[in-house]
Amino acid sequence: MVPGENQNGLHRIVVVGGGAAGLQLATKLGDKHGRGGTAHVTLVDRARTHIWKPLLHEVAAGSLDVGHHAVDYLHHAHEHHFRYRIGEMTGLDRAAKTIQLAASHDPEGREVTPVRSVPYDTLVMAVGSTTNDFGTPGVQAHAIALDTQEQAVRFQQRLINGMLRAHTQPGPVRPGQLHVTVIGAGATGTELAAELHRTTRQVVSTGLDRIDPAKDLKITLVEAADRILPAVPQRLSVEVMALLNKIGVEVRTRARVTEVRPDGVALADGGFIPSELVVWAAGVKAPGFLKDIGGLETTRTNQLVVTPTLQATRDPDIFALGDCAYLVEPGSDTPIPPRAQAAHQQASYLIKAIPAKIAGKPLKPFKYRDFGSLVSLGEYSTVGNLMGFIQGRNMFIAGLFARMMYRSLYKMHQQALHGTWKTALDALARSLTRRTEPRVKLH
Repeated sequence: MVPGENQNGLHRIVVVGGGAAGLQLATKLGDKHGRGGTAHVTLVDRARTHIWKPLLHEVAAGSLDVGHHAVDYLHHAHEHHFRYRIGEMTGLDRAAKTIQLAASHDPEGREVTPVRSVPYDTLVMAVGSTTNDFGTPGVQAHAIALDTQEQAVRFQQRLINGMLRAHTQPGPVRPGQLHVTVIGAGATGTELAAELHRTTRQVVSTGLDRIDPAKDLKITLVEAADRILPAVPQRLSVEVMALLNKIGVEVRTRARVTEVRPDGVALADGGFIPSELVVWAAGVKAPGFLKDIGGLETTRTNQLVVTPTLQATRDPDIFALGDCAYLVEPGSDTPIPPRAQAAHQQASYLIKAIPAKIAGKPLKPFKYRDFGSLVSLGEYSTVGNLMGFIQGRNMFIAGLFARMMYRSLYKMHQQALHGTWKTALDALARSLTRRTEPRVKLH
C-alpha cells in the first residue's frame, strides 16, 4: 500500500484509466470533492501523459505533434486536487478492497515504482479497449495498432524512416516498400487512410525526389464487411467512399485478412497486398486482465457487465464506463457501442452518481443518447450525420460546418479538463503559432 495515503479517513475514490472519460471524471470529482476535502480521489494509469484518442490517427500520420496536445497527469492532478499514481493494474482483491499494480520501469529497464496495492472504497474502471486481432497470424509481429500514443508515434517514425531509407538506398524502391495497408475501415482506419495519403506526399515534397508519389506511394484500406464504416448510416459510408476514391485511396471491401507477413497482407480469397507498413484497426476488445477479474461478470471480449447505474453486477462498489463496460439498456437488443460520445456521457453521469451513492441516495439509471457520427478526412473533407439535431430529425452535414463540428468535439474535451478560459487561450495561441510550424512532423 502506498505510504501516507488517506490518513484523514475520507472516502477513497479510485479511477483506473486516464483516457478521455477517466480523466474527465477524476478532474471533476477532484475539483468538487478533493478541493473541499470531502473525498480522496486517485487516478491510476500506466502512462504519464494523456492524449485524446481520436487524435491518434493524426499522430500516426505525422500531422499532429504529441508534445503540443499531451496532458501531463502529475501536473494536471495537482492543479485539480486529485492524486495520480503510475502503474498498470494487474489484479483486484474485492474482499480487501485493493487493486494491484505492476512495477513500472524506465527505458533502460530500471525499476521506477515497485509492485504495490492501492486501496479504494469506490472503484471506477475506465481502462478503455485494445485492438482485437482475432488471433490472425502475423499481426503481433508485423502490424501496429493505434491504441496508445506510443504506438502512434512508433508508426509515424517507422513511416518517416522508411521514406528516408527508400530515398537513400542504392537500388530503386521495391514494390510494396512504401505501401501502407490499413486493416479495418471503421472511423480510425478510414480517417488514417485519408490523412496518410496527404502527409506522405507532403513528406516527399520536402526534397525526397527519388520517391515517385504516383508509383511508390500507395494507401490501401481493407474491410471485411460489405462497406466501409459499417457502424454508421449507409449514406455517410457512401459519401466517404466517394471521397476516398477521389483522392486515390484503394478500398477493398468483403476482404478478410488471413495473415500479415513482413512483405504484405494475405487475404482469404487467395489475394495478396504487397505492403511493408501495416496498421491493424479491425476490431476492439477490453484489456485481457479484466477477464473474470475478482470474480466479476465479464463478456467474451473481457468487458465488465454492468447494471443500468453502471455498477458491476456482482459488486455495487465497482463502476465501469466507456469501452470496457457492457450495458444493454432496457428495451434495447444491443449494448451501448464503444464510442467516445458514450464514454463522455457515462463520465458526466458518474460525476453526479458517485457522490449520490456515497451519500446513500438511490441512483437513477443511465440513459445513452446517440448524437450521430462525424468522420474527418483531414483537409480533404468532413462528413457527418447528426441525430435529433432539428426537431427529432436526422441531418446530414458535410464540408466546413461538419469540420467545425468535428473540431468542437475536441474543444469540448479540453474544456471539460481545463475550463473555458484556458481552452480559449490555448486555441488562440495555436492559431498564432500554426503558421510557423511544419505541416508534417518529420522526426
